[in-house]
Amino acid sequence: MMTSSSSVSSSTCRSAMRAAAGVVLVVAAALCLPAGTRAQLSGDYYESTCPDAYDIVKQVLVQAHQSDTRIFASLLRLHFHDCFVQGCDGSLLLDSVPGMPSEKTAAPNAGSARGFPVVDAAKAALEAACPGVVSCADILAIAAEISVELSGGPTWCVLLGRLDSKTSDFNGANLLPAPTDNLTVLQSKFNAVNLNDVDLVALSGGHTFGRAQCRFVTSLPDRLYNFSGTGQPDPTLDSAYRDLLAQRCPVNGNASALNDLDPTTPDTFDKNYYSNIEVNRGFLNSDQELKSSPEAQGTTAPIVDQFAGSQDDFFAAFAQSMINMGNIKPLTDPSQGEVRTDCKRVNAS
Repeated sequence: MMTSSSSVSSSTCRSAMRAAAGVVLVVAAALCLPAGTRAQLSGDYYESTCPDAYDIVKQVLVQAHQSDTRIFASLLRLHFHDCFVQGCDGSLLLDSVPGMPSEKTAAPNAGSARGFPVVDAAKAALEAACPGVVSCADILAIAAEISVELSGGPTWCVLLGRLDSKTSDFNGANLLPAPTDNLTVLQSKFNAVNLNDVDLVALSGGHTFGRAQCRFVTSLPDRLYNFSGTGQPDPTLDSAYRDLLAQRCPVNGNASALNDLDPTTPDTFDKNYYSNIEVNRGFLNSDQELKSSPEAQGTTAPIVDQFAGSQDDFFAAFAQSMINMGNIKPLTDPSQGEVRTDCKRVNAS
């Protein structure tokens, strides 16, 4: 393994191995497996072909963050929304072409998915350094880890070697886990991609930073004014928190106005997301469902309790679950995928 200053694998994997001496990332370090395992992904995939890849992406993200404090949370979300639709293959990044509408235009992404210019900037920098080597799908995976780490969260061994798809799936993107989903629906969507309840709770912890629009609490299910048609607010919503949200998201107000997903430490990756849920201060319906749904008792609620009580446990589980998510149907067959030179379009198009 090369020195940490020059290798995408060593920068992430060596950090994970150091942390493994404690409690946090034992599992993450153990899952940094050699090429040929776990769907042919490996931590040192670019060691000889583009050894500075990690540092190149990191430089682009650090610069972007100087003018956009939301960018780290947005890039993590892009990786999530990419992997849940036909696997981690960069399909989300494709623009619409005749006969193939973009996943960007599907309801869960339109008007809310962001960070695409930063991905393009990272791709341009990588093409200048090592043309035709690093896939757009892998850029999303690398950017997600960097975004979490630079926000105070855990690091993990990013397994790499994905190719980019030549297709997108607009209909599949419309079935992404949604902020309006109840727990049963969320569990079904996660199970469909071989992720379990621990993955569901841990990955939902990505809402410990970033922002969300008012429409996610003032449209169905309207948590502030007419929950489930009752004419009353969501009974699981803390009354003081509900009053605060009502000031920021008044009736007939700006549906696109932004609110902190974590009102305590909105730009820091920590366990406060779970502490908020424990006291009924989950912003999204899907967040609070993990604790307050009747179906959560004995399933997701004890996991929320565990993570609220131990940031080490949360960080370890999050690292594990990010590796699990990153291994959802990775495209590694050259007859099916490619390394795009422009993340917005397939090659020679």
